Amino acid sequence: MGMPLELNTMIVTKGKEIRLEENLFLLEKEDYRLYPMNIPLEVRRTKEAETSGIATIEKLEWENSKTSITYKLIALNSTN
Repeated sequence: MGMPLELNTMIVTKGKEIRLEENLFLLEKEDYRLYPMNIPLEVRRTKEAETSGIATIEKLEWENSKTSITYKLIALNSTN
């Protein structure tokens, strides 16, 4: 039985992100996911939603079949 691993090329929050500091957020996802580190990625609320901003992932942790990422928002899209 292999460990399921998903490669993600955007950060999909589903509104579950936790603000740690002004531009720093923590997001926990089910299962083990791999994200590119330290390169700009789109942040979206859902896969189909408009991009809400651009972030870089600073930390990635796998534990208990969950993935935690800490990401820094580097650009915010205005929603007017």
